[in-house]
Amino acid sequence: MRLSRSATLVVIDMQQVFADPASGWYTAGFSQILQPIRQLAAAFDRKFATRFLAPAEPAGVWRDYYRRWPFALQPPSWPGYQLVPEVAELGLPTLDTETFGKWTSALAGRVVDELVLAGVSTDCCVLSTALAAADAGIRVLVAEQACAGADEASHRQALAAMRLYAPLVEVVSVAELLDARS
Repeated sequence: MRLSRSATLVVIDMQQVFADPASGWYTAGFSQILQPIRQLAAAFDRKFATRFLAPAEPAGVWRDYYRRWPFALQPPSWPGYQLVPEVAELGLPTLDTETFGKWTSALAGRVVDELVLAGVSTDCCVLSTALAAADAGIRVLVAEQACAGADEASHRQALAAMRLYAPLVEVVSVAELLDARS
């Protein structure tokens, strides 16, 4: 597999709210992807983390969304919105968004040609980011073992859906990515 030196790793939403089994947004498999994410972060020069935050005032259908998840209407300083310690200690520059998709102008301005995605959740924020970046003409690689979905079935279904977008989106192993960086 080829990978440019300018490839950018984005670690999506590795936040307390997704790590906590008591949270309504708990992501099964969260703890299993911490080590692969740390390995990828060590291998990439260009890397960022993202955080999903609630807007101060939800608009449009987001109002319905937060009626379903009212616990999440919290300020950015809320402990649930903080990166888990294993990711925070990596010191990655962090981009905050109020949307599932992380392909915003802030991220687009930092990606040259290739985007490597890891984090949570495969079936929501990873998928939304991958498709938007691919539509913008960016090669997207999804690190399979460094992503987790709401549950294993949702994770697998999202990976299968993203595979349909090849060659714009490629689902690859962490080992392939690390080999391409060495």
